Amino acid sequence: MPVTIRDVARASGVHISTVSRTFSAPHLVNPETRVRVLACAEDLGYRPNRAARALITGRTHNIGLIIADIANPFFPPLIKAAESQARHRDYHVFVADTNEDAAAEEELVHALAKQVDGVLLCSPRMSNSLIEQLSREVPLVVVNRQLAGLPCVLMDVGQGARSAIEHLAGLGHREIALLGGPRGSWTSRELRRAAGVAARAAGADLTVLGPNPPTEHGGLAQAEQVRRAGVTAVLAYNDLMAIGLLEGLDALGVAVPGEVSVVGVDDISLSRLTRPKLTTVATPTAAAGRTAVDMLLQQDTDLPRTGRASGAAAVAVGVRRTTAQVMLQTELVIRDSTGPGPYAGRERSGATAAGPGPHRRADPGGPRVAAGDVVAS
Repeated sequence: MPVTIRDVARASGVHISTVSRTFSAPHLVNPETRVRVLACAEDLGYRPNRAARALITGRTHNIGLIIADIANPFFPPLIKAAESQARHRDYHVFVADTNEDAAAEEELVHALAKQVDGVLLCSPRMSNSLIEQLSREVPLVVVNRQLAGLPCVLMDVGQGARSAIEHLAGLGHREIALLGGPRGSWTSRELRRAAGVAARAAGADLTVLGPNPPTEHGGLAQAEQVRRAGVTAVLAYNDLMAIGLLEGLDALGVAVPGEVSVVGVDDISLSRLTRPKLTTVATPTAAAGRTAVDMLLQQDTDLPRTGRASGAAAVAVGVRRTTAQVMLQTELVIRDSTGPGPYAGRERSGATAAGPGPHRRADPGGPRVAAGDVVAS
């Protein structure tokens, strides 16, 4: 027979209303009493009815997590970290996949709005104006998109792109290509902006190829174009595209890194299994998942202690909303897919030779920077 709230009240020597408040409004219960009630509940194996608690508190204790492409290896670490963080905070996560479809994103936000206390939007493809409009329906935290006035968790891909271009220029590459990502991608725009600035500073020419689907096939399809462009190095939007490019260049008989050096972004597990192992910009996806959950639940904490409301109701009553933006650091991981270019060993104006800096490291599974190698700081 299941344990009831009356059993917990009897065992802890309090009224059932005190047990109810312990789970629904713990700040209203004396700390010592709260500890005793929780201990008795744990001993008895009592679990509060979430549906009933939602009616009382106005909170579902559910979070929506909308992912651009769940098949992309970039996302699983983020999902696992977000779920773990939410579970630690006594929340459940509903995960939904949009398959890179902006219309599906909008539909899912509408569908989840009344079932969750907030939504995490990861690498959204919707327009900024539509995301802002949806934020008036349900509390949102956006991952991998910068929007003024909304809480965002960002990964510093701009710094990553600069480190990658400086690394390639330091190896003697002057003709570099950037394989862009999908339209509407904040990450793709940041990579293009930062890579362009870094290339000009290094005296290198940057050729942008794209937009492209952020998949292995997207990189594979650009292999012939990379060869025709006459570049000796490529920075890809993500590791999947870089891995596809490696496959395509190999099929064309183009040696990597002998003829073309390749750098990816993300540092997914597959990047360490390719031949050659992929030099890449590591992004803190797990940290992004944990941070996004904390930012969303901070909004929930800011709700009034009485008459709490979730989702659209929370927005309607004028809940204080955070607009914090967190930027997480990225890091260049040097492996086997990058090597000396045509201008290796030649000095270039405005550049300084240096070893791995704070955003650059040699991967234990790949080559370390040798004493004679030139790597820009």
